Amino acid sequence: MPLSGGNPRPRFRGVYVQGSVVVLDPDMARELYSLGYYGKPLGVPKPKGADFEAPLVMDLIEARYLVESGLLEVYRDGRRMSLEELVELGRKHYSRYDELCAVYTDLKRRGFYVTSGIKFGSDFAAYIYGPGIDHAPFIVLVRSPDDVLSASDLIRAGRLSRSVRKSFLIAVPDTSTGRVRYVSVNRAEL
Repeated sequence: MPLSGGNPRPRFRGVYVQGSVVVLDPDMARELYSLGYYGKPLGVPKPKGADFEAPLVMDLIEARYLVESGLLEVYRDGRRMSLEELVELGRKHYSRYDELCAVYTDLKRRGFYVTSGIKFGSDFAAYIYGPGIDHAPFIVLVRSPDDVLSASDLIRAGRLSRSVRKSFLIAVPDTSTGRVRYVSVNRAEL
């Protein structure tokens, strides 16, 4: 479940820019980042907390979660976008947008701090305490129920999880129910 905004009006304002949402106001950017490590401060490769003076850049998955939570409003060409417009753009930019959003939301619901997992060869990295505070114990690859995993896919997952010392999870969302199943792939040591 997304955060309960509870506010009559979203606290944060972002602007859609070429497939991302940018919170331009540095004060808002710091506050939003400190709420859950959302986005990346522009020009700050490894932030250690919310001590930065920069805009915050978010992907369309995080932005959707925050809009659904009632915390963020997104503008494009000076006009506030609806959630439906944001979702439509997300589907244009990501081939598995709905599946990725379902897994992101599920991980957030379970209490994890979630970032992109691209540097680990996955879709997401899930942290217990947050990036820069601890190492992500999980890297997550999102697959649809119809996807076929080959033996080489499983070997790659096992080797990757061992090399980065993380559990490799394959997440299979059911977008009609919001339920996500996880399969852990780890290389055994004998």
